[in-house]
Amino acid sequence: MAKGLQGFSWTMLLLLCAIQELGTWAMHTAVEEPGLGQPADPALLAGGRVKRGWVWNQFFVVEEYTGTEPLYVGKIHSDSDEGDGSIKYTISGEGAGTIFLIDEITGDIHATERLDREQKTFYTLRAQARDRQTDQLLEPESEFIIKVQDINDSEPRFLEGPYIGSVAELSPVGTSVMQVMASDADDPTYGSSARVVYSVLEGEQHFTVDSKTGVIRTAVADLDRETQDRYEVVIRATDMAGQLGGLSGSTTVTIVITDVNDNPPRFPQKMYQFSIVETAPVGTAIGRVKAEDSDVGENTDMTYQVKDEEGVEMFRVTTDSNTQEAIITVQKPLDYESKRVHTVVVEALNKFVDPRFVDLGTFRDQTIVRVSVLDVDEPPEFRPTSHLMEVQEDAHVGSVVGVVTALDPDMANHPVRYAIDRSTDTERIFDIDANTGAIVTGKVLDRETAGWHNITVLAMEADNHSQVSRASLRIRILDVNDNPPELATPYEAAVCEDAKPGQLIQTISVVDRDEPQSGHRFYFTLAPEANSHFSLLDVQDNTAAVHTQRMGFNRQEQDVYLLPILVVDSGPPALSSTGTLTIRICSCDSNGAIQSCNSTAYVVSATLSPGALIALLVCILILVVLVLLILTLKRHHKSHLTSEDDEDMRDNVIKYNDEGGGEQDTEAYDMSALRSLYDFSEIKGGDGGGGPGEGPLCRNPASELHALPQWVQSPDLDFSVFRDYICRKVEQADEDLSVPPYDSFQTYAFEGLDSPVPSLSSINTWSSSSEQDFSYLGGWGPRFRQLASLYAGRRGEEDGEES
Repeated sequence: MAKGLQGFSWTMLLLLCAIQELGTWAMHTAVEEPGLGQPADPALLAGGRVKRGWVWNQFFVVEEYTGTEPLYVGKIHSDSDEGDGSIKYTISGEGAGTIFLIDEITGDIHATERLDREQKTFYTLRAQARDRQTDQLLEPESEFIIKVQDINDSEPRFLEGPYIGSVAELSPVGTSVMQVMASDADDPTYGSSARVVYSVLEGEQHFTVDSKTGVIRTAVADLDRETQDRYEVVIRATDMAGQLGGLSGSTTVTIVITDVNDNPPRFPQKMYQFSIVETAPVGTAIGRVKAEDSDVGENTDMTYQVKDEEGVEMFRVTTDSNTQEAIITVQKPLDYESKRVHTVVVEALNKFVDPRFVDLGTFRDQTIVRVSVLDVDEPPEFRPTSHLMEVQEDAHVGSVVGVVTALDPDMANHPVRYAIDRSTDTERIFDIDANTGAIVTGKVLDRETAGWHNITVLAMEADNHSQVSRASLRIRILDVNDNPPELATPYEAAVCEDAKPGQLIQTISVVDRDEPQSGHRFYFTLAPEANSHFSLLDVQDNTAAVHTQRMGFNRQEQDVYLLPILVVDSGPPALSSTGTLTIRICSCDSNGAIQSCNSTAYVVSATLSPGALIALLVCILILVVLVLLILTLKRHHKSHLTSEDDEDMRDNVIKYNDEGGGEQDTEAYDMSALRSLYDFSEIKGGDGGGGPGEGPLCRNPASELHALPQWVQSPDLDFSVFRDYICRKVEQADEDLSVPPYDSFQTYAFEGLDSPVPSLSSINTWSSSSEQDFSYLGGWGPRFRQLASLYAGRRGEEDGEES
């Protein structure tokens, strides 16, 4: 083929050279001799010669010249050339002097190198005609082109390979797979060198290719991925439109057959056998089975299910998404003694079904799974597993409460023994018969103490105590009417002295620790010894109302009534108790509000709520804190007084204007409350002299340190109280060296019926020579004058010593 191509090229080359020479001669002839196909120039017709300039045309050169001599390209010529060699021809531009050489005298151009049109299709050059002597341009420089003439020297090439396509199995004939494309470097505008056609060299039994477009299609409809999942198809591209002598190239196309779900699942075995112990808990895996599927990918995804009714109840099948296996698990407790072998029908089916290829019913398969249950030595079983028993709370010790039963589920059916878990009955309130399971009382029961008992009963094999089972036993203690009803609280009531008959005093209710099934029903009545001033009305709702029965009461005659009330329950047997209602007679205002009763504490509790009492205590506490703070600041202020202030002697007198009704009024003010302000426990017996209590004023005989319940006692007995108080004040003043010798004295005046309204004077007044009138003190007058004078004299002596 190479020799034929070389011969063809030389033939074409000689033909082109002949055509070119003929064209050059024709041009010369047309210029020099008009009438040979071209009209004569008007200037020539006039008889003058006109310079025509360059005489030459576009040049062509055939590529891939393989001769030993330079290849003739063409000739340039100027019409001013006389043929005497006076003109020198030169060229410049692409390839000038290297690829293309020119004869300076004749203007002939030759190619010295082998040209390749696929690398460069044309060359642009410039031609010059110069005077050989002067080297001056005789003609304007002109540009010309040398085109490389194409020959079919490039075969088609597949530049986008390797090619990989895919098509689904069982696709119909003519299904497009992919497209291939080859390119030819030859000149597509010259001949048929670049016209490519496609054909199948290998694989034509299964695929075809369009000769013009290169589209590959299926040739058969029975492509089966399970039989062959890929094909290697060789595609050839030939130029020259496939004619004889054309060049060709080829490529290999890999066609992958993709899967469709055209195969149902199939179990490799028609029966599987597994075994499991009867004590296996629910959820235990028995075994795994797997159906095979020839498909791939998601077409092999399976779902499994149990088809038979018995299997559905006892077992459960799930799918392992990773391995596509069926996992068979226990769904209900097994029992060897009940059934030793279970037969389960397991069905496998594809999750994704393609109805285009096969019927849906074929996309499933079944297998039989036999599960053998193995025997295990099991503990006894309680029947039922939990028990509820009841017993009366007055049952005697040893009374039977109930019986529990447990049986050995094994074939051997061993005897069973019973016991009570003592951690649930630490007080041993109940016992159990080890052989029969009878529950009996071990102690006296009391529903009011514990109404329910929860214990655990043990059942074990007689010859193997390690086989133990447990059952919960709830024992309810039934109520017996063994507690009498009682008043709900220790009731206390108050009634005004001017109360009217029929006035409601108190509503009472009762409590009963018993809980009869029919509910509580109580009956109220007054005890026979009850006072006739009051009546009791049973309201019929387990409460009773107490009313007054007389017109008005006299607190002076009797200020407290105790009303006994008899309460009876409905039994059986009927029990009763007697409670007492305390009724206090109080004075009231015109609106009926209680003013005072015999007991101060009762009045406070009756008139003030707990919240009000707390608020009152808080206020008192705040006042005490403020008084202590003021005294502290005052004491601090006294310690910084100047010398002039130290000489300022003043009396501090605290006055209490609590006036009673006179000397006979013993109820106006309780002096015992006054005496409680001072700590008499700190008073010690005087020795008759020495110290701050020196002299008769501060003597403290033991006979004078007794409690004085009433202010109507002898003044001689109560004088010790004031004497000791004043002595302690003097002692405190003597010991406090940080303050000036101020006198502080407090008096408490208690007037009789005829005493005038007193005005308390200062101690300085008592120390003057004038006599004070202490008649308002009654029997205390002489004693008090003596006390004041002694006190003032002692303070004067102290002032003299300091000065």
